Amino acid sequence: MDIYNGISFVGIFVLLGFAWLISKERRNMNLRLIFWGIAFQMFVALFVFVIFPAFGEGRNPFLMVNSLVVKVIDTAKAGPQFVFGRLGLGPGETNAAGETSLGFILAFQALPTIIFFSALMSILYYCNVMPWVIRGFSYAFTKLMRVSGAESLCVSSNIFVGVEASLIVKPHLKDMTRSELCTILTGGMATIASSMLAVYVISLKQEFPTIAGHLISASILNAPAALVMSKILLPESEEPKTLGETVQPHYEKEDSLFEAVINGANTGLQLIFGITALLIAVLGLVALVNLALGYVGGLFGMTETTLSLELILGYLFYPFTLAMGVPLGDVKTIAQIIGCRTIETEVPCYYALAAAIKNETLTNPRSAVIATYALCGFAHIASMAIFIGGISALVPERAKDLAQVGFRALIAATLACLMTGCVAGMFVTSAVKGSILIGS
Repeated sequence: MDIYNGISFVGIFVLLGFAWLISKERRNMNLRLIFWGIAFQMFVALFVFVIFPAFGEGRNPFLMVNSLVVKVIDTAKAGPQFVFGRLGLGPGETNAAGETSLGFILAFQALPTIIFFSALMSILYYCNVMPWVIRGFSYAFTKLMRVSGAESLCVSSNIFVGVEASLIVKPHLKDMTRSELCTILTGGMATIASSMLAVYVISLKQEFPTIAGHLISASILNAPAALVMSKILLPESEEPKTLGETVQPHYEKEDSLFEAVINGANTGLQLIFGITALLIAVLGLVALVNLALGYVGGLFGMTETTLSLELILGYLFYPFTLAMGVPLGDVKTIAQIIGCRTIETEVPCYYALAAAIKNETLTNPRSAVIATYALCGFAHIASMAIFIGGISALVPERAKDLAQVGFRALIAATLACLMTGCVAGMFVTSAVKGSILIGS
């Protein structure tokens, strides 16, 4: 271990302390939940960064999972390449007709894979694979952390899906406490949907070959972190109806496998339209704000450094990035990337991380790993609106409560992602950099 591993370890408690300072009720901390939440993260990270690499490159389960996911994503490219031709070819690829790639195009190469993964997840739900896996995580969270079965089930589902996770606890939403509602929102924003996995993998796999395995690991680690941060910021002051109980997932199963594929593909298509519209609107608005900030900065003599949202958010997240154990030379770059996620969503931020790795802006590979884990979540303002709106549509009578806890849930989700970055930073040592960072 080196000094940065120690900083990452201390960073966990810095984040917990910050969450406690802004807690709604600082005297009502669930210490059992906090202990087991951190312990669960440590347990998973120990396998990913220490135990699995000890197996050797050829037998490392982490690298095997990474390779499997990359191969599945490669099969997902068949549809876009058939439909869009050369536009669907990734950088350096050539199709059967001998046509070469025109370069990376997000709309024609990464986003269409969402349809494939959405259909695949629908098949796994139809075959009862996903409900079984989700129940396993939910049982562990409920029994170890002593939280309600409904909120742990929803958070467990968020490891694999997005806002639709709330559907599996729909019968319980109307009777949930404010703390449970905050936890559900936090769980949704602190994790990523599997349908988005391919987008991030495609953006980073050339510069960071083991990115798929790390994203899966991060999504699992973020679930207990979400429970911890949510319950610190808004502790339970009522008695949840499903406290300590095992809750079964509620979902409507399709009549046939083919219907599951159709519904999954249609859901993926809707998601693509939503993401595209969001990126166009948000990035355009950010550019407009930066234009105004640049003008204001010019009035105050800022010439070498242009005033922008990236610069402001970078300074805001600088101490948190430092606490995660990012090497000092990379703190400014990583802080800006993580900070911008709050406004711009995680998609352009992962591309910014890929560019930083490719251009050798980062001085230490551990910075890329920590940033990958810290970015792995929907912790941004647009997502907060989507989750509040989506769940409010299911239980209109709780819309006011959801709106009131929404911003607190966004802060909790952001801190949860940063906490996962700290856990990853604890275990990234020179002994495992070769196998776990670049797969060699």
